[in-house]
Amino acid sequence: MAKLGKRTRAAREAVDRKKLYDLSEAVALVKSNAGAKFDETIEVAMNLGVDPRHADQMVRGVVSLPNGTGRDVRVAVFARDAKADEAKAAGADIVGAEDLVEEVQKGNIDFDRCIATPDMMPLVGRLGKVLGPRNLMPNPKVGTVTPDVKTAVEAAKAGSVEFRVEKAGILHAGVGKASFDEAKLVENIKAFADAVSKAKPAGAKGTYIRRVALSSTMGPGVHIDVSSVQG
Repeated sequence: MAKLGKRTRAAREAVDRKKLYDLSEAVALVKSNAGAKFDETIEVAMNLGVDPRHADQMVRGVVSLPNGTGRDVRVAVFARDAKADEAKAAGADIVGAEDLVEEVQKGNIDFDRCIATPDMMPLVGRLGKVLGPRNLMPNPKVGTVTPDVKTAVEAAKAGSVEFRVEKAGILHAGVGKASFDEAKLVENIKAFADAVSKAKPAGAKGTYIRRVALSSTMGPGVHIDVSSVQG
């Protein structure tokens, strides 16, 4: 325990809490502070100038990170017949219809991404209260309600990241692993920031991306100069 405390203290002391770091500098610092015995996830958090309680200020979307996320994404697909076969062939982990709805209603949610064919949505709609709070509900806006299940499954497996702003205007996502080299993490973070910028809603007022921070699973947050993540 004392050893963990010492490492945590050293990691925090390495970060200047008042400084806005350049993106490359921040990535190097976060990587050096990722000292856990497992491959920590690198997470980006953004504070946006929106109030998602208003429909015209909701921010959501999906982005395919150029270097993937580094994690194995388990994909569930609601589909029947030929589309179910297509989903399985594309690498979906769980494929079903009424049987899958029953499993989810029981609380058996052993997947990270959920895709559905349009004809399945009347059935999947019953799961809104279960899947919605987990940000797993299929949605046509982010390509998870689609007849093209092959492309959707392959994108999810390749490292596409869904994002959705939370109540306080905070948006966060995993953008790689501590084992990634710095250039790949920088590339992923810029791709994510670009997707968030493109998802700017009509009702956003003033500064859109206000603050950006980067951290590893167990490490302290590092504040980033917003201009260094854009472009």
